[in-house]
Amino acid sequence: QVQLAESGGGLAQAGGSLRLSCAASGRTFSTYYMGWFRQAPGKEREFVAGISWNGVTTNYADSVKGRFTISRDNAKNTVYLQMTSLKPEDTAVYYCAAGLATSARPSQYRLWGQGTQVTVSS
Repeated sequence: QVQLAESGGGLAQAGGSLRLSCAASGRTFSTYYMGWFRQAPGKEREFVAGISWNGVTTNYADSVKGRFTISRDNAKNTVYLQMTSLKPEDTAVYYCAAGLATSARPSQYRLWGQGTQVTVSS
């Protein structure tokens, strides 16, 4: 069973950058499609970015396209989310998740991390 743990959240100014990491335990990490989601207070959890098991295919929400980059290092069992040009509306708890197929729907993901808070000040 893969377990996920996010890190790298914190406070940033608008226009700044942060890099989130999601470290996975377990030997099957490289077989999973990995996604990043976020949830702001009072809002539903939304898809941010996803990456295929081999890193070849990536998908992004329109709201972050061109600003965020997802990547993975299967040798390190880690997936990353590089966030640049941050906006106050990016403020949320960010979660990484593992699934078996490409999807933007949270219900399609089997495993979730505990989340890391990202706060962007204006």
